[in-house]
Amino acid sequence: MEFLLSIVVGLLFASAAYLLLHRDFFKLIIGIVLMGNATVMFIFVAGRIVREEAAFINESGFLPQTDYADPVPQALILTALVIGFGIQAFALVLFKKVYDMPDIDKIDDLKR
Repeated sequence: MEFLLSIVVGLLFASAAYLLLHRDFFKLIIGIVLMGNATVMFIFVAGRIVREEAAFINESGFLPQTDYADPVPQALILTALVIGFGIQAFALVLFKKVYDMPDIDKIDDLKR
């Protein structure tokens, strides 16, 4: 499962980089969204996927002896989601401002 998710993360990063290199605003915003989602999935996969035990002390009061989930990647994912939403909101506001300008639909047209 982790191998399949690693392939998906690589494809998301590749498609995000491809979309970020375009001059169209809409493709740029979609690339930003994909980059944020790829980053979250990368942190998720790097934290290992285990279903054995909870990340904290079990009911008996002892640490689990088997593999257990690491809580640090979960905290990093929450932080990455908040930062990603902030960047996406800024990009959408910027897109709305540019959309209100006449005859501009590419990044190179802003120089005029």
